[in-house]
Amino acid sequence: MRLKNLVQKDIFFQWKYGFYYIYALISIIYICVLNSLPEAYKNDVSTVLVFSDPAAIGLFFMGAIILLEKSQRILNAVAISPVKVMEYIFSKVIALAIISSIVSVVIAISTGMSNIFLVIIGTVLTSIIFTLIGIIAATQIQSLNQFMFISLIIEIICFLPPIVNIFSDKFQFLKFFPLDAATRIIGGTSANLILDIMLLIIINIVLFILCNRFTEKMFYKIGGGDI
Repeated sequence: MRLKNLVQKDIFFQWKYGFYYIYALISIIYICVLNSLPEAYKNDVSTVLVFSDPAAIGLFFMGAIILLEKSQRILNAVAISPVKVMEYIFSKVIALAIISSIVSVVIAISTGMSNIFLVIIGTVLTSIIFTLIGIIAATQIQSLNQFMFISLIIEIICFLPPIVNIFSDKFQFLKFFPLDAATRIIGGTSANLILDIMLLIIINIVLFILCNRFTEKMFYKIGGGDI
């Protein structure tokens, strides 16, 4: 029940600050651009857009979300409440996975991607990864500028190898980059779907353990304690 209430509040928070309006506009732009492309490029470009935008929404917005929660003293209230760190993280992950999935499905259907189920699986698993990374980064920053700088570095590291691998076969070693599994699932090109899904699940587990630790430290500092 407590987690359900947290998720509802996070969704309302996203709605209040225009996340859904922003992504409605972005989706329309993406759909118009994608439908103007030749069929030969449409699936690859759609995969890149889903991977690097709706699936990565947590990375883009988590800094602003946590800074807003700090400025409105929401985190102060959460830190001294019965809410567990795990519940706080799950709430963020679920709320952002919902909007990521909605946007990715709209893009996939509108551009004729046939593997809608795989798009959803890939988007959800990737969304969790980037949301956890976003939370970890956001717990370490004091300003939006700091978060933008950190997120830019993360984007280059996480986005570049899979995107290069989609459009070029010259760098075969990039197939071993962990997040390349995400683009294979979303694009419906995975040769070993179970293995790719398991890889993303393992990444999520490792990131959750790290995220739980960093968030716990943040809560202790906000609550006047220390670890």
